[in-house]
Amino acid sequence: MPFDLHAAAQVAVIAAVTLLLRFLPFAVFGGGRPTPRYILYLANVLPCAIMAMLVVYCLRGADLAGPTHGLPELLAAAAVVALHLWRKNTLLSIAGGTALYMVLVQLVFV
Repeated sequence: MPFDLHAAAQVAVIAAVTLLLRFLPFAVFGGGRPTPRYILYLANVLPCAIMAMLVVYCLRGADLAGPTHGLPELLAAAAVVALHLWRKNTLLSIAGGTALYMVLVQLVFV
């Protein structure tokens, strides 16, 4: 098998960028200095903003005027919320909601 120089260069660049992205925060914010306030603010705000964007992204295709009136999507979203409030386990919440959605669209709302 011949040596692919282009693929090797791609792997090297990807590895270098990954290492840079991993070490850059330590170089910028390290040294025993306090973390800037705006970084602390972003650390508090971004998780909720990302979750809100994911909810909008997941429910944007729900057809409320269609034959199911968006019921599978809304039931699955409610199941995710209920599972998360009950068990406080993100992976279980997402897996349970996805499984319920698949059952609903494959078996119930056919």
